[in-house]
Amino acid sequence: MIAMDIRIDIPDHQPQPLQPILRMVNISKNFGAVQALKNVDLELYHAEILGLVGDNAAGKSTLMKILAGVLRPDTGQIFIEDRPESFKSPRDARSMGIEMVYQDFALCKNMWIAGNVFMAREIVREIIGRTFSVLDKKQMADRSRKILEEQKVSIGSCKKRAGELSGGQQQSVAIARALGFNARIVIMDEPTASLGVKQASRLLEIAQSLPQKGISAIYISHRMQDIFSICHRVMVHKTGEKVGDFRIKEVSVDEIVRLMILGKQGNGVETNSIR
Repeated sequence: MIAMDIRIDIPDHQPQPLQPILRMVNISKNFGAVQALKNVDLELYHAEILGLVGDNAAGKSTLMKILAGVLRPDTGQIFIEDRPESFKSPRDARSMGIEMVYQDFALCKNMWIAGNVFMAREIVREIIGRTFSVLDKKQMADRSRKILEEQKVSIGSCKKRAGELSGGQQQSVAIARALGFNARIVIMDEPTASLGVKQASRLLEIAQSLPQKGISAIYISHRMQDIFSICHRVMVHKTGEKVGDFRIKEVSVDEIVRLMILGKQGNGVETNSIR
C-alpha cells in the first residue's frame, strides 16, 4: 500500500452528453525503435476536465502534441464532434478551437507581450494601395489588454517583453493566449510545475472555471492533489498505453498511483472504463 496524505475537494460531475466533443482512436506513435504510444483511445466531453496522469515517458505529452497538431500519429484517427479531422500543424488544431499551454510557456522572451498573445495570429493593416502590410500594434495591444483583463491578469503595459515578467505572469500570458480566441478544448501540460504556491492556486482556479465557460480541458500533472481537486475524470498512462479511465469519485489516489507504477497487473487493480 502506498500511503499518501492528500486532502482533496472532489468537483461535482458535469452532465455528459452521449456524444463526446473529442475522440482519439487507436493512436500510435514511434520515434525510431521507441514506441511512444500504442493504440491509445481518449474521449473528452463538453465542459469536462480530464486529468491525464502517468510516470515520465508514459506518452502523455506525445499524445497531447498529436492533438495540438505538433506531431502526427503513425496510426489512428481524431474525431471532433464525430467528424474525422487531420491536423498537419498547430494552426489546423487551433482552427478547430484546440489550444495547448506548454510546461515551458512557449513564449518568445524577447518579444513584447502582445506579440506573444497574437503569435501566428498577428493583426495587420494594408498600406499603399494594399501593396504592403504592417503590424497593427495598437489594435494588438488593446485586444491583448482586454484578453488579459478578462482572465484577471495584471501585468501592466502589453509593450513589456515577456522575459521581464515573473514565472507566474508568463504562465498567465500563455493561458490568456489559449483562452482568448474562442477555445473549445484547452490542454494544460504540467502547468503548475514551475509556479509557487500562490501562483499555482490561482492557476487551478482558472482551470476549474473553464467548464463554466463551456470549455473542455485536458490537465496533465504529477500532482494528485491537483487532479483530484479540479478534474471530473482521470485517465492513466503507462509506457505508452492507456491502463485506466475512471470517474474521480469512483477511484482512490492509491489506486491511481499503483496503476502509474505497476500498470494493468498492479496488485489486482484492473483497467476500469467509465462506459
